[in-house]
Amino acid sequence: MADRQGKDPFEARMPEWMFRELSKFIHSRIGVKLPPSKKLMLEGRLRKRLRHLGLKSFEEYHEFLFSPRGMKEELPAMVDVVTTHKTDFFREPSHFDYLAREAVPELLSTGMLARGERLLVWSAGCSTGQEPYTIAMVLHELSNNEKAFRYAVLATDVSRKVIETGKKAIYPEETIDPVPDSFRKKYFLRSKDKTKRLVRVVPELRAKVSFHTMNFLEDSLNTRRPFHIVFCRNVIIYFDRPTQEMILNKLCNYLIPKGYVFMGHSETIHGLDVPLAPAAPTVYRKAA
Repeated sequence: MADRQGKDPFEARMPEWMFRELSKFIHSRIGVKLPPSKKLMLEGRLRKRLRHLGLKSFEEYHEFLFSPRGMKEELPAMVDVVTTHKTDFFREPSHFDYLAREAVPELLSTGMLARGERLLVWSAGCSTGQEPYTIAMVLHELSNNEKAFRYAVLATDVSRKVIETGKKAIYPEETIDPVPDSFRKKYFLRSKDKTKRLVRVVPELRAKVSFHTMNFLEDSLNTRRPFHIVFCRNVIIYFDRPTQEMILNKLCNYLIPKGYVFMGHSETIHGLDVPLAPAAPTVYRKAA
């Protein structure tokens, strides 16, 4: 509760030793690197967890987190608050133009995707679902023009909270501003309660996207068929270089030869030992 001047008396500070220990633990569990410059960020985000749990200090939080109960109940919540979930529909739109005009036609024309075979796309680090649903919109347009064309999208993220949001596919109305007008009318349903200003992805599109939690460091995919295309955009920037190399090689293990990898415009494979070659700006293909 705030005092009469409106100042929050809850001003717990995280000791330096604890930040070092937590950052090391976070790096070991999910690969995210937190340099000293991120101490205030981590402190601010975890302070909300202290309030939620009714704890009075970071020492109490530390003790709870590393208890058996904390490892079961609090660790997923901590992962949610320390990971970044920035995303938008049609973010970096040139990628979706390339997907429709270059990547899919190339896979079809060369026989890497046989007629009638289902195109498999993986959105790795999907956050709240805008990316995989954007991919599905683009691919659904292609399926309307080519009746034999089929597709499925796998969406994964380490955060259970954002995965649940993606499954529900309900978003604030303003988030679909980047979506072309024709797509908004076709692929979104508006809430009957106009005061809520919410939209939901149509069932036909939701059926094409499956959501699952995945920790790049610990989990493996249970899939019988490799993917043709992987989107892993604005994800590896949060990892150190050795972890980036490990993640990209892991992605490539699930990718067909000459399959495509889409990365964020601030990311690069320069200096990494990975079986990828440039195909377009921040678009790569796996070695044959």
